[in-house]
Amino acid sequence: MEFRLPDPGEGLVEAEIVEWKVAVGDVVAVNDVLLEIETAKSLVELPSPFAGVVQEILVPAGQVVPVGTPIIRIGADEPAGSNSDHSDSPDVPADAPAGASPVATAKTEDSGAVLVGYGTRAAVSRRARRHEASAPAPAANRGDGSISVQPAATKAPAAAAAPTVSTSPGRNGDGSSFVPATDVPRAKPPVRRVARDLGVDLATVVGTGPDGTITAADVLTAAGRPPENPGEQRIPLRGVRRAMFQSMTASLAVPQATAFVEVDVTATMQLIDTLRRRRDFTGLKVSPLVIFAKAACLAIERVPEINSRYDAAADEMVIPTDVNLGIAAATPRGLVVPNIKRANQLNLLELTRGLNDMVALAREGRVQPSDLAGGTFSITNVGVFGVDGGTPIMNNGEAAIMCLGTILRKPWVVGEGDQERIEPRSVCTVSLTFDHRLVDGEMGSKFLADVSTIMSDPALALLF
Repeated sequence: MEFRLPDPGEGLVEAEIVEWKVAVGDVVAVNDVLLEIETAKSLVELPSPFAGVVQEILVPAGQVVPVGTPIIRIGADEPAGSNSDHSDSPDVPADAPAGASPVATAKTEDSGAVLVGYGTRAAVSRRARRHEASAPAPAANRGDGSISVQPAATKAPAAAAAPTVSTSPGRNGDGSSFVPATDVPRAKPPVRRVARDLGVDLATVVGTGPDGTITAADVLTAAGRPPENPGEQRIPLRGVRRAMFQSMTASLAVPQATAFVEVDVTATMQLIDTLRRRRDFTGLKVSPLVIFAKAACLAIERVPEINSRYDAAADEMVIPTDVNLGIAAATPRGLVVPNIKRANQLNLLELTRGLNDMVALAREGRVQPSDLAGGTFSITNVGVFGVDGGTPIMNNGEAAIMCLGTILRKPWVVGEGDQERIEPRSVCTVSLTFDHRLVDGEMGSKFLADVSTIMSDPALALLF
């Protein structure tokens, strides 16, 4: 049974094979993790839709392949090359030769099995095994949907289906060159990373290191680049980084404006200290971000256009009922913006849990495409990097994004009239970038004023 690369969600058309979690000969069960792939949005683990023995890995790690490409073959019984008797198997005729694969005698119509949890695709024709296709007398289609099996003498040995990889060159007795085969290419992890970044299949690289080990220079040569190029580094735009590049490029086609406000958040910091001491917040990280997020949801109720998007086909502004609150997160693979669904319906404790879970997934690179889809409003926190503030760029398809700067202790005028005085206070710069086609300056200013009011005195949130 061949497992084809599925679409993990959101109509993705390709993905990069990052790492295989199984090898030829491994026994797997349904839902066992087979591999990790990197899509244009996230790192995803793919579970097995079949139970059986891994017979062949069809695509090595480091390659980018289209959705629907066969990537692994899993047999119902022993791996390719086994000498076990299959005469009692219901999938193999009684007169089939020993070692014949159930796939070779199966009907050409696929079972329709796909990635668990991603729905069922239409049936597809099963591709012939490589060793069957190259046999002197290949299997013939009898016209009734089944495949006739030729005698064992006309087939290549089943063991030939096992994947082989070239390492170091050698010579046959007649002087012709050959390359001995091993199960996996001999290369250290940093070299494998270089190969993956450059899109080089290590199975095609001849190693020049000790015992045929593949070096970084070998990979660069295979990629058509000089091993030494001082003064620069080239990094292919793939996966999350390419998606960010495309999204930001599209976003800049929208006329945008940014407004700023400096907020005394001393009362917010006091509230955070109180929440951290509460039993129901035990084990949760309570930060100013959660209060900002709650304030944004409350302010959007009064200025719903901040949570809108433009439908170009209908030439309409669309204002969702709920706020799917995106939080920009920097990861080793690039910037991702997962969102908390219906954040406006969550109380402060639920919102804190949602943020904690989201941050953990982002740091581990386990954000799923469903977590990234459907965002309506986003927050980016540059304050964690010690930056005072900034002008964020909106996510494509959203009308606004709010940016939080670092919280600093500053001298601040407090009190009124004769009671005015200067005190050290906790101050933060908040900025809002918005689509000026959907949100005008008045709307953006009102939204920022409401956020500022809640952050300066969280008790006033009861008025919203």
